[in-house]
Amino acid sequence: MNKIDETEPIEVQNCEEILADATQDELHELKIWLFKENVRLKMEQSELKHAQDTLARERKQFEEETKRIEHELLFEKKRLKQDESFFDKKMDILKNAFAQLDAERKKLERDRVLLEAERNVHESNTRLEKNMEVAELLFQGVNSHLALKKRYRDLIKMFHPDNIAGDHEMVLVINRIYDELKRDYEMGKRA
Repeated sequence: MNKIDETEPIEVQNCEEILADATQDELHELKIWLFKENVRLKMEQSELKHAQDTLARERKQFEEETKRIEHELLFEKKRLKQDESFFDKKMDILKNAFAQLDAERKKLERDRVLLEAERNVHESNTRLEKNMEVAELLFQGVNSHLALKKRYRDLIKMFHPDNIAGDHEMVLVINRIYDELKRDYEMGKRA
C-alpha cells in the first residue's frame, strides 16, 4: 500500500479498499491522518464559527449604526425644517420691518416737504411783515389823499423791479398799504 497523501481527499470506495489491504502501520498512519484532518476541520469549523460571530457582530453593529444614522438624519431633517420655519419667520419680520421703514420714510418725506413749505410760508410772512413795517414807515407822515398819491408814485419808482434796487415783494406791499390808506381816506371823506 502507498503512503497516504494528506492533501488528497479520500473517497469512500477507496477507504474500504485501504482498510481491507492495510497493515497495522498503514492503519496507524490513517488514524493519525484522520485525527489531523479532524483537528483541521474542527479548527476550520472554529474559524468559521468565529468568522460567523464576527460577521454577526459586524452586521449588528452595522444595523445599530444605520439606525443611529437614520435617527440623526431624522433629527437633522426636523432641525432643518425648524430652521427653515425660523428663517421664514425672520424673513417675514424683516419684510414687515422694511415695509414699515418704507412707510415711515415716505411719511418722513411728506413731513419734511410740509415743514419746508411751512418754513417757506413763515419766511415769506416774516419778510412780508418786515416789508409791511418798512412800507408803513415809508407812508408815515402822509396826511392827505394828494400826499398819499405823490408818496405812492415816488415809492413805486424807487422799488419797481426794473430798477437796480427794485424789489417785487416790496412793490406788492406798497400797493397793499396804498390801497388800505386810500380806502381809509375815501371813507374819511364819505363819513
